[in-house]
Amino acid sequence: MSTSQPAYPTPRAFVVQSHADTDVAQHEVQGRAEHIVSGQVTCFQTVEELTQFMVQVLTSTTEPCKASDDLRAP
Repeated sequence: MSTSQPAYPTPRAFVVQSHADTDVAQHEVQGRAEHIVSGQVTCFQTVEELTQFMVQVLTSTTEPCKASDDLRAP
């Protein structure tokens, strides 16, 4: 990696919020994730859904969309 590029570039930044009922010790993960740069948001019920969203966002070449207040974790 070049020293001129940051190790953690902003276009790869996400905020992940865990739902109040999440029990990580029991492998129960649910919450909401938002891509910082594009504002794309998803709710997830599993780690796989979270990972799928992150892969989709990071490999997408579509225009950014705005976060929606309608998308909230159950």
